[in-house]
Amino acid sequence: MPFVRRDADGSIVAVSQVPGEGLELVAADDPEMHGFLRGIGGYAEELSATDQDFVRVLEDVVELLIDKGVILFTELPPSAQEKMLMRQQLRSRLGNRLDLLGED
Repeated sequence: MPFVRRDADGSIVAVSQVPGEGLELVAADDPEMHGFLRGIGGYAEELSATDQDFVRVLEDVVELLIDKGVILFTELPPSAQEKMLMRQQLRSRLGNRLDLLGED
């Protein structure tokens, strides 16, 4: 059974699968809880939709820092180096046709 936390107005502000202090047990089919979950699901989708653009921004920032000598590529963790190289190779193969951010 799920547990919810309510604010001073009685609105659900959190849902948990485990009991805890200040949490209230509700039925698994509680309509208010399902409404709350649908609401935060929309925010998660919006956040996810911006991820691809944000990843490109971060790549550009890292490349700028490397170009300016602020950091060395080899100072990045090995997993980050691998991901950066993989993405650079993929973009190169596509001829940089994925202009996600335009000319900004």
